[in-house]
Amino acid sequence: MKDFNINMTEGKLFPKIVKFTVPVVLAGMLQLLYNASDMIVVGKFAEPGSIGAVGATSALINFIVNVFIGLSVGGCVVAARYYGQGDHGGVSRTSNTAFLVSLIGGAFLAVVGFFLARPLLTAMGTPDDVIDRSVLYMKIYFIGIPGSMVYNFGSAIMRGCGDTRRPLIYLATSGLVNVGLNLLLVIVFKMGVAGVAIATIVSQALSAVMVIIYLIKTDTSCKITKKTLKISKKELILILKIGLPSGIQGSVFSISNILIQSSVNSFGSVVMDGNTAAQNIEGFIYTAMNSAAQAAMSFVSQNYGAGKFDRIKKTVLQCGALAAGIGIAMGALAVLLSGTLIGFYTNAETPDPEVIRYGRIRLMIIASTYLLCGVMDTLSYSVRGIGHSTVSMIVALLGACAFRVVWIFTVFAADRSLQTLYMSYPLSWALTGVAHLICFVIFFRKEKRKTALYAVKE
Repeated sequence: MKDFNINMTEGKLFPKIVKFTVPVVLAGMLQLLYNASDMIVVGKFAEPGSIGAVGATSALINFIVNVFIGLSVGGCVVAARYYGQGDHGGVSRTSNTAFLVSLIGGAFLAVVGFFLARPLLTAMGTPDDVIDRSVLYMKIYFIGIPGSMVYNFGSAIMRGCGDTRRPLIYLATSGLVNVGLNLLLVIVFKMGVAGVAIATIVSQALSAVMVIIYLIKTDTSCKITKKTLKISKKELILILKIGLPSGIQGSVFSISNILIQSSVNSFGSVVMDGNTAAQNIEGFIYTAMNSAAQAAMSFVSQNYGAGKFDRIKKTVLQCGALAAGIGIAMGALAVLLSGTLIGFYTNAETPDPEVIRYGRIRLMIIASTYLLCGVMDTLSYSVRGIGHSTVSMIVALLGACAFRVVWIFTVFAADRSLQTLYMSYPLSWALTGVAHLICFVIFFRKEKRKTALYAVKE
């Protein structure tokens, strides 16, 4: 099989960062296009309020699944570190451990998400006119969550070894199936949000199958076999040490997003539709910026394993600049084209001007400042890459999550407007970004001194 892996410890840095990042950006964009197709199809061809019904589940779904998504990040970092050290046995143990964790975690999440869908959506204050559709979408989505877990863990291991092209190929293939099923089930069979959910889980299952086939057939150190398929205690501890704080951070982050979604819900279903449309547009910006952050994490991890600290510093600077540049360019474009873009998510013949107006309010505030989020993520992922995931979690929870919660119960409570609500995002990004920069400088110097001391002793 063709070797798509990138050695991040040798050669010119920026071309390799771009080579790593472009497939991740394309994969993320494809995923978002497929998600957008879900929203566009239900917005145009299902009954009114369906787009809000699907959008109302996103923060809650993220809250439930983010712990395990964080563990996949841990798998990526551990695999990258072993790869940088040239320890192929370590990569193999990590790959097999991560695969089994994805299966166990997927089965657990399927049960939790299915049975807690209605109680949690009710607690979020989901309006009566959309809650039944939201519950239906969420239950079907979680039936297929094991496939999503397998894909996420498998692609994370591949990225840790520098292979970002295969995950792109798998996602492109499964995504085309998703779009085709969306059109068939919603337009032809009139299944509404149920059709979108079924299309999603079928495509996720397909991507999981392709990952499994690769892991079985590959001749790289990522290979899984009956003999090697077991959980390694050492690698599990490393994955948990790095990934669990990241997962907890993501889930607790989602609590603040759930509070924000609940606040949006209080304005009614029209505002929910505009908010959901804007969120989908913002997702394209975030995904592109976050790809630079993922590159930073993998490159930092491999070079940390190889003890090449000069390359770590250059990686953070170049990835941070790349994320900021993407945020500025795409954010400006989203603001300029906001009316047209949001219009895609409303009825084709008569776009709802109120949905467009409320969506633009969000884009004007968040898309225009999204570069702050890109820089924050790059610094946060870099701190994780050198092994200090717990500190990154604490900083993020205090600087972003806690800040937003306090903002909602104080500033927003005093001025209940969408503008005030959305301002919590850029302020929290700036605060958390500065804190992560300070942490990275401190830990970078500490790890560099530690490595130099070990070299002297040897």
